[in-house]
This record gives sequence, C-alpha cells and structure tokens, in this order.
Amino acid sequence: MNSSLVGNQSGRPFCLLAVSYLETINFCLLEVVIIVFLMVLIISGNIIVIFVFHCAPLLNHHTTSYFIQTMAYADLLVGVSCLVPSLSLLHYPIVLSESLVCQIFGYVVSVLKSVSMASLACISIDRYIAITKPLTYNTLVTPWRLRICILVIWLYSCLVFLPSFYWGKPGYHGDVFQWCANSWNTDPYFTLFIVVMLYAPAAFIVCFTYFNIFRICQQHTKEINERRVRFSSQDGEAGEAQPCPDKRYAMVLFRITSVFYILWLPYIIYFLLESSNVYSNRVASFLTTWLAISNSFCNCVIYSLSNSVFQKGLKRLSGAICASCARQRVAKDSSASRSKRSSNGCHV
Repeated sequence: MNSSLVGNQSGRPFCLLAVSYLETINFCLLEVVIIVFLMVLIISGNIIVIFVFHCAPLLNHHTTSYFIQTMAYADLLVGVSCLVPSLSLLHYPIVLSESLVCQIFGYVVSVLKSVSMASLACISIDRYIAITKPLTYNTLVTPWRLRICILVIWLYSCLVFLPSFYWGKPGYHGDVFQWCANSWNTDPYFTLFIVVMLYAPAAFIVCFTYFNIFRICQQHTKEINERRVRFSSQDGEAGEAQPCPDKRYAMVLFRITSVFYILWLPYIIYFLLESSNVYSNRVASFLTTWLAISNSFCNCVIYSLSNSVFQKGLKRLSGAICASCARQRVAKDSSASRSKRSSNGCHV
C-alpha cells in the first residue's frame, strides 16, 4: 500500500483491520483468526487432494491430473507460507529483518498463485486439444512434455515476479507487516507488466478455449442426437439424447477456473486501482487479498463435489484411515487384555 497509510505510533500493534484491536490483548485478533483459519483449511484440504490422487489410480489417467496436482502442491505451499504472517502477528521473534521477510513472503505467494493461474490456462489448452484433435492427442500430449510444461510454468512464474524486489510491490500479501504496508509501494508500470505478462494472457486463453470447447461439445451433441433419432426412427424405437462425453469433465474444470477468477477479480481490480492512485484502502487490500488466497481451499471443495472418481478415491482413503484406526484399537485392546491376564496370573 502507499505511504499514506501510516502505522499507529501510540504503542498499539500495527493492524490492517482497526476493528481487530482490543485493549486486553497485544496482537491483531481478527487478522490472526482469518489467516489461521484459512491456513488450516488450505493445508488440510490440499493434503487430502494429494493423498486421494495417490490412492485413486484412475485419476492419473487424465493428463490434466499433472496440472491439478501441481496446483494442489502450490496451494499447499501457500497454506504453509501463511505461517509467516501468523507468527509475525503473534509477535514471535523473526531472525531476518521485517522488510526482507515481507518482500520474500509477498514474492513467494505471488509466484505460487501465478503457478495456479498458469496451470488453469494449461488445463484449458489440454482439454481444447483433446476435443479438437482427438486422433493425434496422445502423440501431441505426452508425459514428458507435460513435465516440461510444468517446469516452464514454475520458472516463468519465478521470473515474472523477480523484479518485485527492486521495481514495485507485486501484491498485498505481505501488508500484515508494517514495512510492507507503509514503505513498499506499488508501481503502475510493474502492475501493467504483471497484467500483460500473466493476468491478461491467462484470462484470454481460458475464455477462448472453454468457449470453443463448449461450442464444439454442443455441436457434437446435436450431431449425435440427430443420428440417434434417424436410426431409432428406422428401427421404430425412441432415441435418448446423449451429451458430449468430454463435456462433463470440462464442466468440472470450468467450475474450478470460474471460481478462481471470481475470487481473484476483486483483488485484481483493487490492485489496478491502487497502483494507479485511484483508490487506496487497507481494509479493502486485506479482504481482497485473503479472499483471493482462499481459492487455494476452494479448488479442493469443487473437485471433491464434482468428480465422481475423486469421490471414490476420497472414500477409499477415508476407509483406509478408518480401517487403520480400527486395527490400532483392536491391537491396543488385545495388548491391554494380555497384560491384565498376566498381572492376574502373578497374584495367583
């Protein structure tokens, strides 16, 4: 945020949400509650997603699983990185200087969210190729090409936000630190650079590919139904409408992408307004930033509710955990009964 947002000099802790300060405590209560709550949800949700992918081999049959797992690992790291502002708000001692910590934290979170955004764009391209070039898809999209693509995503994300250390603030993730909020300013040219290099291309790719995917699926569905009606009329049987087989899976990915951009849109709009010195408000910066970060948990929810194979894997994982707990309980009970019998035998 710009330097007009001056920290509190009265001895109270620096809090972006002024309503969070209470006289009886010496830390920003509301910020801590929001960040810790999101951190727990993000870490637990993405750990479950990663374990389910390992427990359900059918999920790995889709090439998009490479990108979804990449997003899960990136979102998990977002949750882990939230420990940094949480410990800072609770006044735990930090070895490095506050300016360096908040810059590194802002850079790391920006890179991780860039990985998610680029992965969503690659998923849409993958589905577009699968529908437009079904016969050559397996030769075009191979495992080693997918791994190279994921490596390029990580390298590109790191490079795009690297100038933030000397050019301008990449976002408001580190504004829980007073130095980041008051002294690390956004730069309109750097903001334009991020929009041109990341936000705009990713959004354009997603809109273009999914628009064409659904258009082609609708056309395929219409052709299939016409053929079914024609053949069924010859046989004297009524034909049922059949949807495009790729459309259902595309809808799952489209929901994930839509929620991502819905949650990130307020943040991007505020980022543009604040960088242009049109509007600046630290409450708005905090809320839009952590609303965007909450997307790291929403991906888990959408995928678990929309994908039947993922649901089966989740049931398999929960069943394995319950079976393991039951075995441990039985072993504990049997060992306790054996020790009880042996103690009784000693008194005879």
